[in-house]
Amino acid sequence: MVKAGSIVPMGPLVQYSTEKPADPIELRIYPGANGSFTLYEDENDSYDYEKGVYATIAFHWNDANRQLTIDARKGEFPGMLKTRLFDVVIVGKSHGTVWK
Repeated sequence: MVKAGSIVPMGPLVQYSTEKPADPIELRIYPGANGSFTLYEDENDSYDYEKGVYATIAFHWNDANRQLTIDARKGEFPGMLKTRLFDVVIVGKSHGTVWK
């Protein structure tokens, strides 16, 4: 079971962190409550994140309006994707998951 209001990011299959960019990212929204999530990204191969070299994107799900808000990205790091593609899936009994 996944808690109502959860926003679960799912990237492409990779064997190691620097294999390829995590793009697109599928965002699975589990309706039933408000929720939020912050996506964190960095270079994957250094300790520069300790110096603040990373980026975040905040997501907010308003369940009453069935609306996902994506905030502007904060921060940056070398090699960062300049744009991101998000595929949004609203999970339900017949969409986005297998129910038994």
